[in-house]
Amino acid sequence: MSSKTPSRRRFIQLASAGLGGISVLRPEIALGKTAADGSTAPGRRVNVAFIGTANKGYRNRVTFLGSKLMNVVALCDVHQEQKQARESAAAHPKAKLYTDFRKMFDEMADEIDAVVVSTPDHSHFTATMAAMMHGKAVWCEKPLTHSFGECERLIAMAEKTGVVTQMGNQGHSSANHFQFDEWTKEGVIKGVTKIDAYMTKGRRWTGWGEHCKGYPEDPMPEGMDWECWASSAPMHPFSKRLHPSNWRSWFDYGNGALGDWAPHIIDTAHRFLKLGLPSKVSAVSREGTNEFVFPQSSVIRWDVPARDGMPACEVNWYDGPGNSPPVDPELGPLAADGKTREPLKIGDAGKVIYGEELSFQGGSHAQTLQVVPRERFLEIRRDLPRFQTKCSNHWANFLLACVGEEEPRSPFEVSAPLTQFVMLGVIAQRLGGELEFDAKAGRFTNSKAANALLDPAPRKGWEEFYKI
Repeated sequence: MSSKTPSRRRFIQLASAGLGGISVLRPEIALGKTAADGSTAPGRRVNVAFIGTANKGYRNRVTFLGSKLMNVVALCDVHQEQKQARESAAAHPKAKLYTDFRKMFDEMADEIDAVVVSTPDHSHFTATMAAMMHGKAVWCEKPLTHSFGECERLIAMAEKTGVVTQMGNQGHSSANHFQFDEWTKEGVIKGVTKIDAYMTKGRRWTGWGEHCKGYPEDPMPEGMDWECWASSAPMHPFSKRLHPSNWRSWFDYGNGALGDWAPHIIDTAHRFLKLGLPSKVSAVSREGTNEFVFPQSSVIRWDVPARDGMPACEVNWYDGPGNSPPVDPELGPLAADGKTREPLKIGDAGKVIYGEELSFQGGSHAQTLQVVPRERFLEIRRDLPRFQTKCSNHWANFLLACVGEEEPRSPFEVSAPLTQFVMLGVIAQRLGGELEFDAKAGRFTNSKAANALLDPAPRKGWEEFYKI
C-alpha cells in the first residue's frame, strides 16, 4: 500500500483519471504460518474495517472473527451509542472508531486491507464505492445497491480496480450453490420455463404500511450522525420507523421483502440459468399500496427471453402473509389411497422450478433442491450427480480470496446483475403495470417514471461517488 494516503478530494481526482498513482490491494498477500490454535499470526491477517457495527454488522463481525483470518482495525457506525455498536467497540479496544466512513478513509486508508459494509440498502453504494476507490477488497451486504444504475458503477469500478468483491448472500457458499451448478452442467436442471419464488412471512410494515401518510419524526438520539445515515438518499426526519431496523419498509431507503430475500432464493437460478435481464417486468398484483412504503403483498413477474440454448422463462415473485404461489397438483405427494395427490407443502420462503423433464422445490439460503414429486425422485436418485457439500463459509471465502487462496463465490460481476434483476422488480412493485425493458440499452421503453427510478440523482454533497 502507498505510504501516504491522499485526501479524499485528491483521491477522487486520481480515481477519475484512471486510478493512476493508487496502489490497489491485490489478492497476493501471504497468510504466513498458522499458530497452534489454527489461526494466522496477528501481523499477517487481513486488516478489516467494518462500516455498520450493530445488527447485521454486529453479526457479520462475529462470524468473520470465527475465521481467525483477520484483524479488526476500524469500526464505523453512524450511531456509536447504540448497544451493539458499543459492544463491538468494547470487543476491539485497539480499533479506531468513526461515524463517517469518509473520514475513516482520509485518516487511515493505508492501514486497511478490506472493508465490510453492513449498512441499510440506500447507503451500500457510497461506502462500497469509497472502499474500491481506495483499492480495498470489499464485502457488501445484499442487495448490493439501492438502484439499477448504482450496480453499473460498481461493476465498472470492480473491473477497473481488480479488488476482491463479495455480496453477502451467504447461501452462495453452500451445497445449494454447488448442487445447482453441477446439476445444470449435467443436464438434470434443463429446459426451465417457470420459476415461482416466494417469501410469505409478515414484514415490519405489515399492518401499518398501507395507512402510512408520510415520514414520522422522533427525537434524535444522542450521538447520531443523521447526515451520514441518509447518505446519498433523500433526507427525512429521524424516526424509529427508519433507524435502527425499519428502513427496509420505505421506498427511499429499502428494497422491501423482494430486495431482502430474493438474493437468497433466486441467486443460483439467476446465475446458472443465465437469466440476465428481462424483456418485461410486471406487477401482476399489489395489495395495500402506498406512495411511501412497500405493498402489503404483491406478485411480480419477469419475462426472460430465450438465451444460450435455453427457452424463455417466466420468474414469479410472491410476498406478503399467506401469498403463496399456486403449485402444479402433479408435484404433490401421493395420498393414502396411492392414486390421488396431496398439495405440495409451501413453506415461508423458497422456490418451485419447472423444468423440461423434472421439477424441483427448494428453500432459501443453503437449502438444496429436491426433485418433486418424491416418487419421481425415488426413480432417478441413483443417477443424480453428486456435488460438493463442504467448503469454506461465505465469510471465510471472502478473506481467503483476499489472500489469493480462493475465488470469491459472489463477486460483483455475478451479484450486481442479480441485484439489477431484483431492482427492476422493485420498480414494478412500486409503480405497478407492465414495464417493457430493453436490456441492451438498459432502459424501459414505455415508462418515463420507471426510467427515472433506474438511476436517481444523489443528494447534494454525495455526488463525488457517482462521477467516476
